[in-house]
Amino acid sequence: MPLSEEEQRQFEQLERALAAEDPKFVSAMRGTNVRVYYKRRAVLAGVGFILGIAILMTGAILPNTIVGVIGFVVMVACLYVAALSMRRISSADSGEQSAPTPPPSTRKSKGSKSRPESSGSFMERMEDRWRRRRDEDL
Repeated sequence: MPLSEEEQRQFEQLERALAAEDPKFVSAMRGTNVRVYYKRRAVLAGVGFILGIAILMTGAILPNTIVGVIGFVVMVACLYVAALSMRRISSADSGEQSAPTPPPSTRKSKGSKSRPESSGSFMERMEDRWRRRRDEDL
């Protein structure tokens, strides 16, 4: 059940007051773009891969073979991280192209019949906002 206009106004006032009181908390809750995070991770994995090649070559020059094995393991691990990051970037791109979710006021909640209207609607809206923020960041 959607919030009344008075409840929405009060909730927005609470949000503004929280943003004015603790802007660091608000910016932390907004998070960063998922694509930027995974792109940065893929670039760092590429740098690690190049470092792994350097370690592998160093191991080929030195008589100690364990250095070469460590270089190879670093290369494989970085390749895995880069591939995983690229897959997540592509899934984030395809997720953005899907149909947007309707706003909370038009959604029908599953458990609204079992909860009283006075306490259920506020908590359901808070839960919906939390889910949307978490889904946008992933």
